[in-house]
Amino acid sequence: MKTYYSNGKLLITGEYLVLDGALSLALPTTYGQSLTVNPIKLSKLLWKSIDCNNDIWFENELSLDEISKGLNTTHDDISNKLIQILNAAQQLNPGFLNPKSGFEVTTKLDFPKNWGLGSSSTLINNIANWANVDAYKLLALTFGGSGYDIACAQYNSAITYQLKDKKPLVKSVAFKPEFKDNLYFVFLNQKQNSRDAIAHYKTNKSNTEVAINQINDITTQMMSCKTIDEFSLLIDKHESIISKTIHQKTVKEQLFNDFKGSIKSLGAWGGDFVLVACKENPVDYFKNKGYQTVIRYSKMIL
Repeated sequence: MKTYYSNGKLLITGEYLVLDGALSLALPTTYGQSLTVNPIKLSKLLWKSIDCNNDIWFENELSLDEISKGLNTTHDDISNKLIQILNAAQQLNPGFLNPKSGFEVTTKLDFPKNWGLGSSSTLINNIANWANVDAYKLLALTFGGSGYDIACAQYNSAITYQLKDKKPLVKSVAFKPEFKDNLYFVFLNQKQNSRDAIAHYKTNKSNTEVAINQINDITTQMMSCKTIDEFSLLIDKHESIISKTIHQKTVKEQLFNDFKGSIKSLGAWGGDFVLVACKENPVDYFKNKGYQTVIRYSKMIL
């Protein structure tokens, strides 16, 4: 029996523009996903996925033959996506999944799967480790995206992430804000589809070259911030730049225009988590507005 584990992710700077080469700051989370593999004599995969409440949310039996073929129209969408991922792993490593013996596979999430912390990217990274293939290549063959989430899955510290000539450049950085007690993550109760958000960005983006240079500067400045006031100003500036680039109002303008503090979208705008910077505890404010999940920085980030 063997177990693989990958960290969840939050993109602090550079959302959308990371796809076009912006220097981005990303943080692995204390939440993640494990994948346990147990060999069996049957020529099949017995797959079980367990959520953070220890409930089975997906279960199926897949033959190794159908995985090699890549699709089975009799299966549901989740099964077919899993077959696609495993088939892609076989393309990268033809020796993966010997047809003479199978496996009992169990995945376990540490976080609710609608949180947007990387249920897909942690799965991709775990399967890549199991199959002994490049996780970035496996991502490109399946879900797509910039790949920053794969980097977070693999690193236990803050990272900068940048695509150079379409290849990931990842650096471990010391991001330990002295004002972390003034930082919170609030879940907006809306899971965003990253692929749809990326498609929207590609259709509606403008002035990306100037915006990328501005975001690069903000990312660099943010890593050396000493005060919550300085950090908040950078958040506000970042939100304004992305707002103009994708032609969308900021989340603060849309939902929290009376909030005394700074709020920044993380990843795809309009859903998942936002980062909140403020001098007073904001829990009551957000709960009064119906947002019950408010997590302190120190609890969320590795």
